[in-house]
Amino acid sequence: MPVEMAGTTTAGAGNVARLFAAHGQADGGLLEMLGRLVPEPDNPVDPNAVAVHVEGALIGYLPGYLAERAPHFDQVDGCRVQLWGTTTGKGLRVRGWLAWGEGPVAWPHTEANPPAVTVEERRVERAADTTRMVDDALAGGGDRATQFRRGMLGNYHYLETVEPIQLLKREGRFEEALSLCYGAIEAAEKDKGGREPAPWYTEQAAIIHRKLGERAEEEAVLRRWLKHCPPGRRASSRIQERLDKLTAS
Repeated sequence: MPVEMAGTTTAGAGNVARLFAAHGQADGGLLEMLGRLVPEPDNPVDPNAVAVHVEGALIGYLPGYLAERAPHFDQVDGCRVQLWGTTTGKGLRVRGWLAWGEGPVAWPHTEANPPAVTVEERRVERAADTTRMVDDALAGGGDRATQFRRGMLGNYHYLETVEPIQLLKREGRFEEALSLCYGAIEAAEKDKGGREPAPWYTEQAAIIHRKLGERAEEEAVLRRWLKHCPPGRRASSRIQERLDKLTAS
């Protein structure tokens, strides 16, 4: 089954761009090629790392969760690679998938169904995936539907506010972003089910209050989350860490 590679926009970015250019596709497009999985036992970051090489150059890595369990760390294995590239204002951006072996592959994307590649395309994709998950859960009924209904904000689930909050922040519309944050915080509190509420929304509210110079409000929203968090999980939380830094300054 194909898996998405890691590192195509970081460690392998330069080699990937050169690979596309060498095949007459400097502006991007689709490349399907043979590759090799090469263990890197001396990798300073992860001794389990398995690199993906195409035409002798590193273009990315096997995802860490798979590299940790991959067999035969002492041998090179063949694979097939599919690369999708799009030119942006910052150059070529690429996502890539790989599959073990060198036979035919049922790739998750085709030219009729290309993947999201740019940052903006991936934001839209994530938002659509979240909405689809919420809709499926509500339509499925049972305990899962009941759980998801606890997290609804009107016609939307609080999980669906992530991209809108980020967009409002990017546009400097901080008061509107805060309004969404606090709605999501309230819904996450209702949805916690004996656990701590999802912390991301509290963190975003705290960040916005910091930008607006609202120290008291920042402290209050952090303490609100801690109040709803089980005592045994407070000390190790990012929220407690942020509050400690705030009150120490």
